[in-house]
Order: sequence, then C-alpha cells, then structure tokens
Amino acid sequence: MQIRSTLLPGVVLIELAVHRDARGYFLETWQARRYQEMLELNTPFVQHNQSYSGHGVLRGLHYQRRQAQGKLVRVVQGRVFDVAVDVRVASPTFGRWFGITLSGIDAGSSDAVHQQLWIPPGFAHGFQVLSGHALVEYMCTDFYAPEDEHCLSWNDPDVGIDWPLAQPVLSERDASGKRLRDLRDADELPSLE
Repeated sequence: MQIRSTLLPGVVLIELAVHRDARGYFLETWQARRYQEMLELNTPFVQHNQSYSGHGVLRGLHYQRRQAQGKLVRVVQGRVFDVAVDVRVASPTFGRWFGITLSGIDAGSSDAVHQQLWIPPGFAHGFQVLSGHALVEYMCTDFYAPEDEHCLSWNDPDVGIDWPLAQPVLSERDASGKRLRDLRDADELPSLE
C-alpha cells in the first residue's frame, strides 16, 4: 500500500497491491491497523455504500454539514472521474478541487495496483462515469443524514471543475445544486476543524 498526496491537503490517493496468479487476483481493500498507521485514520467506518451508474451519469457534488462524512472511494467496475472540493469555510484551499480518473480492476490486465481515494470530512464529493457503466463503492465515517445533506453545483464557475464530459446525466436534485458562494452566504458549509 502506498499513499500519494494530492493538491488538497488531507485528500490522498491510495495504491493497493493487486496479487495475480493463474486463478485471478486478490487485493486487500481495507485493513484497520494499516490505514490507521498510514493515514492516521482513527474514525471507524459506519456505512458502506455502492452505486451503479450508466455512461455520462454525474453524481454529486454532495456533502453533509454537521454530520460531515469522510469517504474511502474505489471503483469496482468501469471508469469514473472522481472529484473532491474543499468546502470548509476558512480553509486555505477553500473552493479548490481535485479530480482523478479511477478504474475498476480488469481481470485480464497485468496492472499491479488498484487505487482508492480518501476524502476527509468537510469536502464535497462527486463523480462522472466515463465507461459504459460503473460500480462505485465508498465507506463513510458517519451515517447518511438526508436533512443535513447539501449539493454543490457540478458546474459552479467559481469552482471551475474540468469535467471530461460536457453534457452529464443528472438527477433533479443534482441539477439544482447551489453555487459555493450561495452556500457560504446561507451558512450551509462545514467549518474548518
């Protein structure tokens, strides 16, 4: 397991070893002691989510204000452009984003690593499906609280995310996400902890 820093402090890319032989492959996607040691991740995961989406679907950018969730994200099948946006008021990187293409494991490939993305509490998260479909799993450090969930607009010009596909498929809720400055003015953003 290797940890790679990103442009956003706290958001890290995790490279997992994929062990292959004639039977197929094996990898360890979570081991509490190792993640605690390498990421200083002391918060237990309380919820494990999975989504299936078709080509062009964009889910996000979601966050919870009071029950902020850290998310450990990985793609099981397909390929997505995964994005984290720092929405913590007073953060030195407030409003900045990081995006990376994450892929599932191809059984016929010789790839020796598989990637996960750790997104700490206080960041909005979303992804766009680049393949025909994608199966995405993410473990969360707090429970889903629909009354506390907020949605940052996927195309907020002040954030300026460079999404690979210009015409995403959106849910009604995601299509009506708010601009970062409106969320800040309405006091709907998490504070820097």
